[in-house]
Amino acid sequence: MIQATDQNNNFAETPLLFGRVLDGRGSGRRIEWDEVGHWEPESDGEVLWVHLCRNKPGVYEWLQDQMDVPEPTAELLTSDATRPRAFREGNTLVATLRGINFNPGAEPEDMVSMQLWSDGQRLITLRRDPLQTPRDTLAGIDRGSGPSDAGALITSLTENMIARMNASIVDMNDHIDLLEASDPEAEAESMLVKIAVIRRNCLGLQRHMGPQHVAFEAISREAPAWFEDHDRREIAETIARLRRYLDDIDISKESAVVLMDELRARAVASSDRTNYLLTIVAAIFLPLGFLTGLLGINVGGMPGMNDADAFWVVVALCVTIIAAQIVFFWKWKWL
Repeated sequence: MIQATDQNNNFAETPLLFGRVLDGRGSGRRIEWDEVGHWEPESDGEVLWVHLCRNKPGVYEWLQDQMDVPEPTAELLTSDATRPRAFREGNTLVATLRGINFNPGAEPEDMVSMQLWSDGQRLITLRRDPLQTPRDTLAGIDRGSGPSDAGALITSLTENMIARMNASIVDMNDHIDLLEASDPEAEAESMLVKIAVIRRNCLGLQRHMGPQHVAFEAISREAPAWFEDHDRREIAETIARLRRYLDDIDISKESAVVLMDELRARAVASSDRTNYLLTIVAAIFLPLGFLTGLLGINVGGMPGMNDADAFWVVVALCVTIIAAQIVFFWKWKWL
């Protein structure tokens, strides 16, 4: 059997993306897939963390046979049901969380789910698509400054997940600032397209991340005793931060709406101004058109047909009519 490695898991035959045994002091040692099933702590404070690709064959059976996970829970951990939720099952904590998809070609609202299961000594996290959040926590462990127990590990994962959400919000706000500084006359069409994308991203984040704080609250409220008081306080801070970010999304969405309304108002004003000018021009030339049309009818008795100066008389009459119209329009404040 080919062993999974941290560097080249895409070609591994096992579902293990990486595994660490936390030593209780912020660091951890690497563990291979064939060691996971029969792992036992060698000293107090050790915690096993394995991060799996849930769409690999055999994960569902492995959860039941090796980890004694009940069948309904194993099905939840390996399914595509990604709505955030969390619940306690005996002495274990089960949760489904969502993170922002930063994979190439993905939009921010394309969320990536991460399932987790922990009994206090072992933590199993599972994902289908690549997710950077576990790698952030892993980097801290490999530096020796990571979480020390299962509760701290879970809070670290949630904090990193929300921190990446903030990065996406800041990026959207930067785009809004750039749009507000753009020339609406020259770039109106492209600006409307960009604003529509921002609004769609905001709505997607709000729809997908809104239920996340409910899952966090369930973790804080229902987690077993091994999830300590300081872990619950950390989760409470994460919940408060998430709510602030959701408020920021509301502000970004409203800013995009205001900007879009401004562009539309400018477009309507420009259209009205053009229509007004065309109306004025039509009003000026309407009597001239009537006069020239009347003089152009091909019937006998038309005056001036044999007069060489008649054309200039008509021209002078047209100029007089135009001058009189401009005077009246100016007086009536139409111009």
